[in-house]
Amino acid sequence: MEGLRVVFMGSPAPVVPVLEALDVYARAHGWTLAGVYAAPARPAGRGRGMRPAPVAERARDLGVPVFTPARLRAEEEQERFRALRADLVVLAAYGLLLPPLFLGPDEPGGPSYGALNVHPSLLPRWRGASPVASAILAGDAESGVSVMRMDEGLDTGPVLACERVWLDGTERTPELTDRLFSLGARLLTRSIGPYLAGALVPVPQPQEGITLCGRWRKEDGLLDFTRTAAGLERQVRAFDPWPGAYTTWRGQRLEVLDARVGEGHGEPGEVIAHGDGFAVGTGEGLLVPLRVRQEGKRALAGQEFLRGQRSLLGAWLPS
Repeated sequence: MEGLRVVFMGSPAPVVPVLEALDVYARAHGWTLAGVYAAPARPAGRGRGMRPAPVAERARDLGVPVFTPARLRAEEEQERFRALRADLVVLAAYGLLLPPLFLGPDEPGGPSYGALNVHPSLLPRWRGASPVASAILAGDAESGVSVMRMDEGLDTGPVLACERVWLDGTERTPELTDRLFSLGARLLTRSIGPYLAGALVPVPQPQEGITLCGRWRKEDGLLDFTRTAAGLERQVRAFDPWPGAYTTWRGQRLEVLDARVGEGHGEPGEVIAHGDGFAVGTGEGLLVPLRVRQEGKRALAGQEFLRGQRSLLGAWLPS
């Protein structure tokens, strides 16, 4: 099947291994990586200079044409895609919904083999924009990655292959995301050949066990101390780095960067001494902040923060 033309669509750093694996596979099989789509450059760093998406940077290193449209439905973007003569689209955390043209041969100029999505969840669980954080927040015992053929729904297409991983309750979103997309890169290259040959037939997703997840907002990170300490500890791990888990102290945002569940009891929001540091009462158990950062300041260990904020003991944090 030499001469196949493939387009990759993705943006953040964790999916760079998927691009790299696809590039190696394409070269080995005489294919052409005809183009890479990524999110437009955005302000970053202290100087707020414009920085390309990591996938765009890596694609340029590989010598692949890069496209960064803000919208895909504009007629000029549709014509540009048709000009690529793509036989297959591969997507991983791109960030935009694909118009019908990008999904398959039903539209003139669409890819004859459709579009494959490397999605970091065990579909149909956690369809949507934040599957990794949602799995951690929910306390799931397992996660995984799925390779699916895309349709016009939100992660509703039939699945080619999936691979699961067991979670031990210490995972944080960045590390688990990297792990799942690295696994997804290998799963994609194992699946793509049999799929194109017709030996691997996508299987419709079951109608049971469907869960949806959206994009997190900044206010979603606020810690509600009426919840259980175990749930709040998961929130700290799930919301790293966005939107962050936080409370307020003296009118300022106080981020909880790392925490554990402690033995004992306090009323929800009550700050009490705990070892060398402090703990906060919750609806069930104690949340022990191990590392915190007050607005505009550097991160501190919990006990170090307490040394400079002795009035914190006996105070009440909002719930």
